[in-house]
Amino acid sequence: MRAYYRLFAVLLAVIAMLFAAVNLILKRTSAEQEDHAYRVEISRLTRRIGAGEAQPDLTGCDYVTAVRAYDGSEKFFAMTGTFAVQEINGTLYRFDYRPQIQSGSLRLWLNLLLGVIALCVIVLMLYLRHSVLKPFARLAEVPAELAKGNLTVPLSAQKSRYFGKFVWGVDMLRETLEQAKQREMELQKEQQTLILSVSHDIKTPLSAIKLYAKALEKGLYSDEAKRLDAAVRINSNADQIEQYVSELTKSASEDFIQVEVEEGEFYLADLIENLRGMYTEKFAVHQIPFEIADYHSCLLSGDFDRAIEVMQNLLENALKYGAGGRTRITFDEEEDCRLVTVANNGCTLPETEAVHMFDCFWRGSNSNGKSGSGLGLYICRKLMQAMNGEIFSQIVDGEMRVTAVFRKL
Repeated sequence: MRAYYRLFAVLLAVIAMLFAAVNLILKRTSAEQEDHAYRVEISRLTRRIGAGEAQPDLTGCDYVTAVRAYDGSEKFFAMTGTFAVQEINGTLYRFDYRPQIQSGSLRLWLNLLLGVIALCVIVLMLYLRHSVLKPFARLAEVPAELAKGNLTVPLSAQKSRYFGKFVWGVDMLRETLEQAKQREMELQKEQQTLILSVSHDIKTPLSAIKLYAKALEKGLYSDEAKRLDAAVRINSNADQIEQYVSELTKSASEDFIQVEVEEGEFYLADLIENLRGMYTEKFAVHQIPFEIADYHSCLLSGDFDRAIEVMQNLLENALKYGAGGRTRITFDEEEDCRLVTVANNGCTLPETEAVHMFDCFWRGSNSNGKSGSGLGLYICRKLMQAMNGEIFSQIVDGEMRVTAVFRKL
Protein backbone atom coordinates (compact mmCIF):
# COMPACT_ATOMS: atom_id res chain seq x y z
CA MET A 1 0.00 0.00 0.00
CA ARG A 2 2.92 2.36 0.63
CA ALA A 3 4.05 1.93 -2.95
CA TYR A 4 0.54 2.88 -4.07
CA TYR A 5 0.61 6.04 -1.97
CA ARG A 6 4.01 6.96 -3.43
CA LEU A 7 2.63 6.44 -6.90
CA PHE A 8 -0.39 8.58 -6.04
CA ALA A 9 1.87 11.39 -4.79
CA VAL A 10 4.02 11.21 -7.92
CA LEU A 11 0.91 11.31 -10.09
CA LEU A 12 -0.40 14.40 -8.31
CA ALA A 13 2.98 16.08 -8.72
CA VAL A 14 2.98 15.28 -12.45
CA ILE A 15 -0.54 16.71 -12.82
CA ALA A 16 0.51 19.92 -11.01
CA MET A 17 3.61 20.24 -13.23
CA LEU A 18 1.43 19.67 -16.30
CA PHE A 19 -0.91 22.48 -15.22
CA ALA A 20 2.00 24.84 -14.67
CA ALA A 21 3.69 23.95 -17.98
CA VAL A 22 0.51 24.33 -20.05
CA ASN A 23 -0.34 27.68 -18.49
CA LEU A 24 3.22 28.94 -18.99
CA ILE A 25 3.23 27.89 -22.63
CA LEU A 26 -0.18 29.43 -23.22
CA LYS A 27 0.88 32.66 -21.59
CA ARG A 28 3.98 32.98 -23.73
CA THR A 29 2.17 31.98 -26.91
CA SER A 30 -0.66 34.38 -26.16
CA ALA A 31 1.77 37.25 -25.56
CA GLU A 32 3.58 36.56 -28.81
CA GLN A 33 0.34 36.32 -30.80
CA GLU A 34 -1.06 39.44 -29.18
CA ASP A 35 2.13 41.41 -29.84
CA HIS A 36 2.16 40.33 -33.47
CA ALA A 37 -1.57 41.10 -34.03
CA TYR A 38 -1.71 44.69 -32.79
CA ARG A 39 1.63 45.54 -34.40
CA VAL A 40 0.30 44.40 -37.76
CA GLU A 41 -2.68 46.75 -37.43
CA ILE A 42 -0.48 49.68 -36.28
CA SER A 43 1.86 49.09 -39.21
CA ARG A 44 -1.07 49.13 -41.64
CA LEU A 45 -2.47 52.37 -40.14
CA THR A 46 0.99 53.98 -40.16
CA ARG A 47 1.30 53.39 -43.91
CA ARG A 48 -2.13 54.93 -44.52
CA ILE A 49 -1.31 58.01 -42.44
CA GLY A 50 2.01 58.35 -44.20
CA ALA A 51 0.14 58.23 -47.50
CA GLY A 52 -1.81 61.33 -46.48
CA GLU A 53 -4.83 59.96 -44.60
CA ALA A 54 -4.98 62.30 -41.60
CA GLN A 55 -7.57 60.30 -39.64
CA PRO A 56 -7.51 56.69 -40.79
CA ASP A 57 -10.66 54.55 -40.66
CA LEU A 58 -10.45 51.92 -37.89
CA THR A 59 -13.06 49.67 -39.46
CA GLY A 60 -11.70 46.11 -39.51
CA CYS A 61 -9.24 46.72 -36.67
CA ASP A 62 -9.70 44.19 -33.85
CA TYR A 63 -7.10 45.62 -31.47
CA VAL A 64 -6.39 49.31 -32.26
CA THR A 65 -9.19 51.36 -30.73
CA ALA A 66 -8.01 54.94 -31.32
CA VAL A 67 -5.38 57.02 -33.20
CA ARG A 68 -4.38 60.44 -31.89
CA ALA A 69 -1.87 62.97 -33.26
CA TYR A 70 0.39 64.73 -30.75
CA ASP A 71 -1.12 68.15 -29.93
CA GLY A 72 1.43 69.25 -27.35
CA SER A 73 -0.83 68.32 -24.44
CA GLU A 74 0.46 66.25 -21.52
CA LYS A 75 -2.67 64.11 -21.74
CA PHE A 76 -1.18 62.59 -24.87
CA PHE A 77 1.07 60.43 -22.72
CA ALA A 78 -0.89 60.53 -19.44
CA MET A 79 -4.12 58.86 -20.56
CA THR A 80 -4.62 55.36 -19.22
CA GLY A 81 -4.65 52.28 -21.37
CA THR A 82 -2.22 50.34 -23.47
CA PHE A 83 -0.76 52.30 -26.39
CA ALA A 84 2.15 52.63 -28.75
CA VAL A 85 3.73 55.83 -30.19
CA GLN A 86 4.94 56.12 -33.77
CA GLU A 87 6.54 59.14 -35.56
CA ILE A 88 5.01 59.68 -38.98
CA ASN A 89 6.21 62.51 -41.26
CA GLY A 90 7.64 64.37 -38.25
CA THR A 91 4.46 64.03 -36.14
CA LEU A 92 3.95 61.70 -33.15
CA TYR A 93 0.89 59.51 -33.23
CA ARG A 94 -0.54 57.53 -30.32
CA PHE A 95 -2.17 54.17 -31.15
CA ASP A 96 -4.41 52.85 -28.36
CA TYR A 97 -5.08 49.10 -28.48
CA ARG A 98 -6.70 46.38 -26.32
CA PRO A 99 -5.27 42.96 -25.34
CA GLN A 100 -6.24 39.83 -27.22
CA ILE A 101 -9.39 38.49 -25.57
CA GLN A 102 -9.36 35.08 -27.23
CA SER A 103 -6.17 33.94 -25.48
CA GLY A 104 -7.71 34.25 -22.03
CA SER A 105 -10.75 32.24 -23.12
CA LEU A 106 -8.56 29.49 -24.61
CA ARG A 107 -6.52 29.27 -21.44
CA LEU A 108 -9.67 28.98 -19.36
CA TRP A 109 -11.07 26.12 -21.44
CA LEU A 110 -7.75 24.26 -21.45
CA ASN A 111 -7.48 24.60 -17.69
CA LEU A 112 -11.02 23.32 -17.29
CA LEU A 113 -10.22 20.34 -19.53
CA LEU A 114 -7.05 19.57 -17.59
CA GLY A 115 -8.97 19.89 -14.36
CA VAL A 116 -11.59 17.40 -15.49
CA ILE A 117 -8.85 14.95 -16.58
CA ALA A 118 -7.03 15.36 -13.27
CA LEU A 119 -10.27 14.82 -11.35
CA CYS A 120 -11.02 11.65 -13.33
CA VAL A 121 -7.51 10.30 -12.64
CA ILE A 122 -7.83 11.04 -8.92
CA VAL A 123 -11.29 9.43 -8.75
CA LEU A 124 -9.93 6.37 -10.61
CA MET A 125 -6.99 6.07 -8.20
CA LEU A 126 -9.30 6.33 -5.21
CA TYR A 127 -11.65 3.75 -6.73
CA LEU A 128 -8.76 1.32 -7.31
CA ARG A 129 -7.67 1.81 -3.72
CA HIS A 130 -11.15 1.17 -2.33
CA SER A 131 -12.29 -1.62 -4.67
CA VAL A 132 -9.07 -3.43 -5.56
CA LEU A 133 -6.13 -2.75 -3.26
CA LYS A 134 -7.89 -2.75 0.10
CA PRO A 135 -9.83 -6.00 -0.54
CA PHE A 136 -6.67 -7.64 -1.88
CA ALA A 137 -4.70 -6.49 1.16
CA ARG A 138 -7.25 -8.22 3.39
CA LEU A 139 -6.77 -11.46 1.40
CA ALA A 140 -2.98 -11.27 1.09
CA GLU A 141 -2.35 -13.15 4.35
CA VAL A 142 -4.78 -16.00 3.67
CA PRO A 143 -2.46 -18.19 1.49
CA ALA A 144 0.34 -17.87 4.04
CA GLU A 145 -2.01 -18.89 6.85
CA LEU A 146 -3.19 -21.90 4.85
CA ALA A 147 0.44 -22.87 4.21
CA LYS A 148 1.06 -22.76 7.98
CA GLY A 149 -1.83 -25.17 8.52
CA ASN A 150 -4.31 -22.61 9.85
CA LEU A 151 -7.33 -23.99 7.99
CA THR A 152 -9.88 -22.06 10.04
CA VAL A 153 -8.72 -18.62 8.91
CA PRO A 154 -11.87 -16.51 8.38
CA LEU A 155 -12.68 -15.33 4.88
CA SER A 156 -14.99 -12.35 4.77
CA ALA A 157 -17.55 -12.37 1.98
CA GLN A 158 -16.44 -10.15 -0.89
CA LYS A 159 -19.03 -8.69 -3.24
CA SER A 160 -16.33 -7.17 -5.42
CA ARG A 161 -16.50 -8.24 -9.03
CA TYR A 162 -12.71 -8.55 -8.99
CA PHE A 163 -12.22 -10.88 -6.03
CA GLY A 164 -15.54 -12.65 -5.54
CA LYS A 165 -14.48 -15.71 -7.53
CA PHE A 166 -10.98 -15.63 -6.02
CA VAL A 167 -12.39 -15.66 -2.48
CA TRP A 168 -14.76 -18.46 -3.43
CA GLY A 169 -11.85 -20.47 -4.85
CA VAL A 170 -9.63 -19.90 -1.79
CA ASP A 171 -12.49 -20.87 0.50
CA MET A 172 -12.99 -24.06 -1.50
CA LEU A 173 -9.26 -24.76 -1.19
CA ARG A 174 -9.44 -24.19 2.56
CA GLU A 175 -12.41 -26.56 2.90
CA THR A 176 -10.71 -29.20 0.75
CA LEU A 177 -7.53 -29.02 2.82
CA GLU A 178 -9.56 -29.20 6.01
CA GLN A 179 -11.45 -32.26 4.75
CA ALA A 180 -8.19 -33.89 3.65
CA LYS A 181 -6.70 -33.22 7.08
CA GLN A 182 -9.77 -34.71 8.74
CA ARG A 183 -9.62 -37.81 6.52
CA GLU A 184 -5.93 -38.20 7.30
CA MET A 185 -6.61 -38.03 11.03
CA GLU A 186 -9.41 -40.60 10.71
CA LEU A 187 -7.15 -42.88 8.69
CA GLN A 188 -4.37 -42.58 11.25
CA LYS A 189 -6.90 -43.36 13.99
CA GLU A 190 -8.13 -46.45 12.13
CA GLN A 191 -4.58 -47.64 11.51
CA GLN A 192 -3.63 -47.11 15.12
CA THR A 193 -6.74 -48.95 16.31
CA LEU A 194 -6.03 -51.83 13.92
CA ILE A 195 -2.43 -52.13 15.04
CA LEU A 196 -3.43 -52.13 18.72
CA SER A 197 -6.17 -54.67 18.10
CA VAL A 198 -3.95 -57.03 16.10
CA SER A 199 -1.15 -56.66 18.62
CA HIS A 200 -3.52 -57.63 21.41
CA ASP A 201 -4.90 -60.58 19.44
CA ILE A 202 -1.42 -61.87 18.63
CA LYS A 203 -0.39 -61.94 22.29
CA THR A 204 -2.66 -64.91 23.16
CA PRO A 205 -1.47 -67.42 20.51
CA LEU A 206 2.10 -66.17 20.92
CA SER A 207 1.97 -66.88 24.67
CA ALA A 208 0.58 -70.36 23.97
CA ILE A 209 3.37 -71.08 21.50
CA LYS A 210 5.98 -69.98 24.00
CA LEU A 211 4.36 -72.12 26.70
CA TYR A 212 4.26 -75.30 24.55
CA ALA A 213 7.78 -74.67 23.27
CA LYS A 214 9.10 -74.29 26.82
CA ALA A 215 7.34 -77.50 27.92
CA LEU A 216 8.87 -79.39 25.02
CA GLU A 217 12.27 -77.89 25.79
CA LYS A 218 12.13 -79.11 29.40
CA GLY A 219 10.76 -82.56 28.46
CA LEU A 220 7.51 -82.19 30.41
CA TYR A 221 5.66 -84.44 27.95
CA SER A 222 6.61 -88.05 28.66
CA ASP A 223 4.83 -89.83 25.84
CA GLU A 224 4.85 -89.27 22.12
CA ALA A 225 1.13 -88.50 21.91
CA LYS A 226 1.40 -85.46 24.18
CA ARG A 227 4.43 -84.17 22.32
CA LEU A 228 2.56 -84.54 19.02
CA ASP A 229 -0.44 -82.72 20.48
CA ALA A 230 1.82 -79.86 21.63
CA ALA A 231 3.30 -79.62 18.13
CA VAL A 232 -0.18 -79.49 16.61
CA ARG A 233 -1.22 -76.73 19.01
CA ILE A 234 1.94 -74.75 18.21
CA ASN A 235 1.20 -75.06 14.51
CA SER A 236 -2.43 -74.00 15.07
CA ASN A 237 -1.40 -70.88 17.01
CA ALA A 238 1.22 -70.10 14.37
CA ASP A 239 -1.51 -70.26 11.71
CA GLN A 240 -3.58 -67.87 13.78
CA ILE A 241 -0.69 -65.42 14.01
CA GLU A 242 -0.10 -65.77 10.27
CA GLN A 243 -3.76 -64.86 9.67
CA TYR A 244 -3.43 -61.72 11.79
CA VAL A 245 -0.28 -60.71 9.91
CA SER A 246 -2.07 -61.27 6.59
CA GLU A 247 -4.91 -59.01 7.70
CA LEU A 248 -2.41 -56.37 8.75
CA THR A 249 -0.57 -56.63 5.44
CA LYS A 250 -3.82 -56.43 3.50
CA SER A 251 -4.87 -53.33 5.42
CA ALA A 252 -1.51 -51.68 4.73
CA SER A 253 -1.73 -52.46 1.03
CA GLU A 254 -5.33 -51.30 0.62
CA ASP A 255 -5.93 -48.22 -1.51
CA PHE A 256 -5.30 -45.20 0.68
CA ILE A 257 -6.11 -42.59 -1.94
CA GLN A 258 -9.76 -41.81 -2.42
CA VAL A 259 -10.76 -39.89 -5.51
CA GLU A 260 -14.10 -38.25 -6.06
CA VAL A 261 -15.54 -37.44 -9.47
CA GLU A 262 -18.82 -35.88 -10.47
CA GLU A 263 -20.71 -37.53 -13.27
CA GLY A 264 -21.20 -35.05 -16.05
CA GLU A 265 -20.36 -34.17 -19.62
CA PHE A 266 -18.10 -31.73 -21.39
CA TYR A 267 -16.89 -30.90 -24.88
CA LEU A 268 -13.49 -32.00 -26.09
CA ALA A 269 -12.88 -28.48 -27.46
CA ASP A 270 -13.30 -26.96 -23.98
CA LEU A 271 -10.74 -29.42 -22.57
CA ILE A 272 -8.16 -28.85 -25.31
CA GLU A 273 -8.51 -25.08 -25.51
CA ASN A 274 -8.12 -24.89 -21.75
CA LEU A 275 -4.86 -26.86 -22.03
CA ARG A 276 -3.72 -24.71 -24.96
CA GLY A 277 -4.17 -21.55 -22.91
CA MET A 278 -2.28 -22.98 -19.93
CA TYR A 279 0.65 -24.66 -21.69
CA THR A 280 1.45 -22.85 -24.95
CA GLU A 281 3.38 -20.12 -23.14
CA LYS A 282 4.82 -22.52 -20.56
CA PHE A 283 6.40 -24.75 -23.22
CA ALA A 284 7.60 -21.65 -25.10
CA VAL A 285 9.39 -20.41 -21.95
CA HIS A 286 11.22 -23.76 -21.74
CA GLN A 287 11.91 -23.55 -25.51
CA ILE A 288 10.21 -26.90 -26.10
CA PRO A 289 8.13 -27.37 -29.28
CA PHE A 290 4.47 -27.89 -28.40
CA GLU A 291 1.86 -28.95 -30.92
CA ILE A 292 -1.84 -29.79 -30.82
CA ALA A 293 -3.10 -31.83 -33.76
CA ASP A 294 -6.30 -30.97 -35.59
CA TYR A 295 -9.44 -32.43 -34.06
CA HIS A 296 -13.20 -32.20 -34.19
CA SER A 297 -15.03 -31.59 -30.96
CA CYS A 298 -17.48 -34.06 -29.43
CA LEU A 299 -19.34 -34.52 -26.17
CA LEU A 300 -17.47 -36.64 -23.62
CA SER A 301 -18.59 -38.30 -20.41
CA GLY A 302 -16.79 -37.43 -17.18
CA ASP A 303 -15.81 -34.72 -14.74
CA PHE A 304 -14.36 -31.74 -16.60
CA ASP A 305 -12.15 -30.59 -13.72
CA ARG A 306 -10.79 -34.11 -13.19
CA ALA A 307 -10.15 -34.50 -16.92
CA ILE A 308 -8.14 -31.26 -16.81
CA GLU A 309 -6.21 -32.66 -13.83
CA VAL A 310 -5.34 -35.85 -15.73
CA MET A 311 -4.17 -34.02 -18.87
CA GLN A 312 -2.20 -31.49 -16.82
CA ASN A 313 -0.36 -34.34 -15.11
CA LEU A 314 0.55 -35.88 -18.48
CA LEU A 315 1.83 -32.56 -19.84
CA GLU A 316 3.78 -31.82 -16.66
CA ASN A 317 5.44 -35.24 -16.96
CA ALA A 318 6.34 -34.46 -20.56
CA LEU A 319 7.95 -31.23 -19.39
CA LYS A 320 9.80 -32.88 -16.51
CA TYR A 321 10.93 -36.16 -18.08
CA GLY A 322 10.85 -35.39 -21.79
CA ALA A 323 14.47 -34.18 -21.91
CA GLY A 324 13.42 -31.13 -23.92
CA GLY A 325 11.94 -33.15 -26.77
CA ARG A 326 8.94 -32.09 -28.83
CA THR A 327 5.60 -32.59 -27.10
CA ARG A 328 2.36 -32.99 -28.98
CA ILE A 329 -1.28 -33.86 -28.32
CA THR A 330 -2.89 -36.18 -30.84
CA PHE A 331 -6.37 -37.67 -31.16
CA ASP A 332 -7.90 -40.94 -32.27
CA GLU A 333 -11.23 -42.75 -32.11
CA GLU A 334 -12.07 -46.29 -31.12
CA GLU A 335 -15.67 -47.52 -31.05
CA ASP A 336 -17.50 -45.22 -28.59
CA CYS A 337 -14.32 -43.67 -27.14
CA ARG A 338 -12.13 -40.69 -27.93
CA LEU A 339 -8.40 -41.21 -27.33
CA VAL A 340 -6.29 -38.22 -26.35
CA THR A 341 -2.54 -38.90 -26.42
CA VAL A 342 0.31 -36.83 -25.01
CA ALA A 343 3.53 -37.82 -26.82
CA ASN A 344 7.07 -36.58 -26.36
CA ASN A 345 10.10 -37.76 -28.34
CA GLY A 346 12.61 -37.16 -25.55
CA CYS A 347 11.78 -40.39 -23.72
CA THR A 348 14.65 -41.82 -21.65
CA LEU A 349 12.66 -44.56 -19.90
CA PRO A 350 13.49 -48.20 -20.82
CA GLU A 351 10.62 -50.14 -22.37
CA THR A 352 10.90 -52.77 -19.63
CA GLU A 353 9.88 -50.18 -17.04
CA ALA A 354 6.86 -48.79 -18.91
CA VAL A 355 4.54 -51.47 -17.48
CA HIS A 356 5.10 -50.08 -13.98
CA MET A 357 4.34 -46.44 -14.80
CA PHE A 358 0.90 -46.51 -13.16
CA ASP A 359 1.97 -48.37 -10.01
CA CYS A 360 1.65 -46.62 -6.68
CA PHE A 361 4.87 -44.95 -5.50
CA TRP A 362 6.79 -46.24 -8.51
CA ARG A 363 9.40 -43.96 -10.09
CA GLY A 364 11.40 -44.78 -13.20
CA SER A 365 15.14 -44.76 -13.69
CA ASN A 366 14.82 -41.45 -15.56
CA SER A 367 13.58 -39.70 -12.41
CA ASN A 368 16.99 -39.37 -10.73
CA GLY A 369 17.51 -35.83 -9.51
CA LYS A 370 13.87 -34.88 -10.21
CA SER A 371 11.33 -34.27 -7.48
CA GLY A 372 8.20 -36.38 -7.30
CA SER A 373 6.24 -38.88 -5.24
CA GLY A 374 5.41 -41.59 -7.79
CA LEU A 375 1.68 -40.97 -7.33
CA GLY A 376 0.82 -38.76 -10.30
CA LEU A 377 0.08 -41.42 -12.93
CA TYR A 378 -1.39 -43.73 -10.29
CA ILE A 379 -3.95 -41.03 -9.44
CA CYS A 380 -4.55 -40.42 -13.15
CA ARG A 381 -5.47 -44.08 -13.60
CA LYS A 382 -7.85 -43.98 -10.64
CA LEU A 383 -9.50 -40.82 -11.97
CA MET A 384 -9.92 -42.22 -15.47
CA GLN A 385 -11.36 -45.47 -14.12
CA ALA A 386 -13.76 -43.51 -11.91
CA MET A 387 -14.96 -41.71 -15.06
CA ASN A 388 -15.48 -45.10 -16.84
CA GLY A 389 -12.38 -44.43 -18.92
CA GLU A 390 -8.88 -45.82 -19.05
CA ILE A 391 -5.28 -44.74 -19.45
CA PHE A 392 -2.30 -46.60 -20.87
CA SER A 393 1.24 -45.92 -22.10
CA GLN A 394 3.44 -47.00 -25.00
CA ILE A 395 7.02 -46.41 -26.09
CA VAL A 396 7.20 -46.32 -29.88
CA ASP A 397 10.52 -45.56 -31.63
CA GLY A 398 11.85 -43.70 -28.60
CA GLU A 399 8.65 -41.67 -28.20
CA MET A 400 6.69 -41.88 -24.96
CA ARG A 401 2.95 -41.91 -25.59
CA VAL A 402 0.44 -41.77 -22.72
CA THR A 403 -3.18 -42.05 -23.85
CA ALA A 404 -6.31 -41.11 -21.91
CA VAL A 405 -9.47 -42.87 -23.10
CA PHE A 406 -12.71 -40.88 -22.65
CA ARG A 407 -16.20 -42.22 -23.25
CA LYS A 408 -18.22 -40.39 -25.90
CA LEU A 409 -21.88 -39.48 -25.44
